[in-house]
Amino acid sequence: MKKIFFLLLILLPAANIVHAQKWQHGRLQVTRDGHYLQYHDGTPFFWLGDTGWELFHRLKKDEIIRYLDNRKEKGFNVIQAVALAELDGVLKANQYGQVPLINNDPSTPNDNYFELIDFTVQEAMKRQLFIGLLPTWGDKVLKLWGAGPVLFNETNAYAYGKWIGNRYKEYPNIIWILGGDRPAFTDTADKRSVWRAMAKGIEEGAGKGAIITYHPAGESSSAAFWPDEKWLTLHMFQSGHARKNIPSWEWVKRERGIVPVKPVLDGEPDYEDHPINWNKENGYFRDYDVRNQCYRSVFAGACGVTYGNQAMWQFYSKDVAPIAFPERTWQETLDRPGAFQVGYLKKLIESRSPLTRVPDQGIVRRQKDDPAAYAVAFRDVSGDYCMVYLPVSEQLELNLSFMTATDIRIWWFDPSLGHAGEPMTVKKENFMVMGPPAGEKKKDWVLIIENAAKKFTEPGK
Repeated sequence: MKKIFFLLLILLPAANIVHAQKWQHGRLQVTRDGHYLQYHDGTPFFWLGDTGWELFHRLKKDEIIRYLDNRKEKGFNVIQAVALAELDGVLKANQYGQVPLINNDPSTPNDNYFELIDFTVQEAMKRQLFIGLLPTWGDKVLKLWGAGPVLFNETNAYAYGKWIGNRYKEYPNIIWILGGDRPAFTDTADKRSVWRAMAKGIEEGAGKGAIITYHPAGESSSAAFWPDEKWLTLHMFQSGHARKNIPSWEWVKRERGIVPVKPVLDGEPDYEDHPINWNKENGYFRDYDVRNQCYRSVFAGACGVTYGNQAMWQFYSKDVAPIAFPERTWQETLDRPGAFQVGYLKKLIESRSPLTRVPDQGIVRRQKDDPAAYAVAFRDVSGDYCMVYLPVSEQLELNLSFMTATDIRIWWFDPSLGHAGEPMTVKKENFMVMGPPAGEKKKDWVLIIENAAKKFTEPGK
């Protein structure tokens, strides 16, 4: 009886197929050079994600709408959320009293539970938002820590992947994320065959062109497990929450060098308001720390980045047990500084040419051997502009020999406020020294240098 029920679920058309909603630009795809993402019509796509892991599990419909509206206003375009959630997500019901699986069995998904995910995907689509959909958190495949339980083997992972892929195949705003904060293998367990089976099912269910990545555990990368897997569209790493100034720029460089070439991004850098190494006695990551990690991975050549907040990912409220010392409720967290500031980063990248960015550390000369002060630079392929992120307010020695311009326009962009001051135009020299505006005591800056003969708009506008 169970097999007949599951077969009927697979044969049903995708739930609540969208007919009248307008989705701009078409589906997502990788650029020809393999490094970035764009829509089908060629429009650049800069991934700005938010980790809303427990979204389907802990919020009601009106709360989901409030959250999506807030994230859309700030410039987010990917919401990363989990179908079989981390926090006892298969045994504890969602806010409408539904668990995701009947009899805790992946071969009998509960349609009533998935209707809330359908609703969320549709509401996200109305707002031109992608859902980075995790079919399951990783503890249901390889427990290691967390609530579990382990549910998946090769057979039911394939069937579940095909079922959920088919359910959302009509929606262009789905990005599939496997892994769920777990390695694909350890010294004592190898779950690659299970994840491969789920990926195969998703591809067969969702159809050609499914975008799939893998979210690993902290301080690791999908490339460690899947360096050349055909189903993996882009590499994702997690620089995580244990230390400040993890050299994510080096990770991006490493992953960009893998053949076949795929886009790469940090899918979980340090969360704003997260206790460092999960111990509040160590202090907390704040918006400055978020900017440090996000800007430097993007300037190193990532196709985007994901933001997170310690209260937001778990949608903490006074009605649930806190995980690792959230300081405020998710409602009080909606407008934290870092959530605005990653939106400024997206606007800055989009104000120039997002798909022609070339990482170029040769622009910065004589770097200090200190990750906290390490500046990261890129230029455009034609040599008409460059940007440098300075984590500390110090002078830079620059090599501008890549630029053919006679006169250059210089902007100093404040990443905490999202705007640049008045530009200055000077004669270009191949080697120049520049420092932030006199009298300003800001911690970090972005230096933009461009060909003055070009009609560039104000950075970030």
